[in-house]
Amino acid sequence: MSSIKQFQVTFDCAEPERVARFWCEVLGYVVPPPPKGFTTWGAFDRSLPPERQGSAFACVDPSGVGPRLLFLRVPEGKVVKNRVHLDVRVGTGLVGEERLATLEAECTRLVALGAVRVRLLADDNDSCIVMQDIEGNEFCLD
Repeated sequence: MSSIKQFQVTFDCAEPERVARFWCEVLGYVVPPPPKGFTTWGAFDRSLPPERQGSAFACVDPSGVGPRLLFLRVPEGKVVKNRVHLDVRVGTGLVGEERLATLEAECTRLVALGAVRVRLLADDNDSCIVMQDIEGNEFCLD
């Protein structure tokens, strides 16, 4: 029997702090404390060589249950569909109109944060909304 491993999800992006703060709002995550010896992330960032400043940012589940999300600056922009995406589970256990209303309410909240609604995928009892984050990475409200 194998043990359960902890993992983090890493995003390539142009603006790590901006994207991390977006996902903090989406998921109820928080920015972790700065590294030991620094009072703020800004102070830590300024201690790095200029080419590494602003190159990474992270957010964590305050309960410690969900994975850490790491955002890394890369020079190239997003070109094609993600091979992996997050499903933000807001409608778990709901079906039909109740599920759809819950998904739509969360979609409205996320659009106000800068997300983009792509399309609704629905059948009689199950549905999800395909969306994009502030840098175009796909995710689903499920």
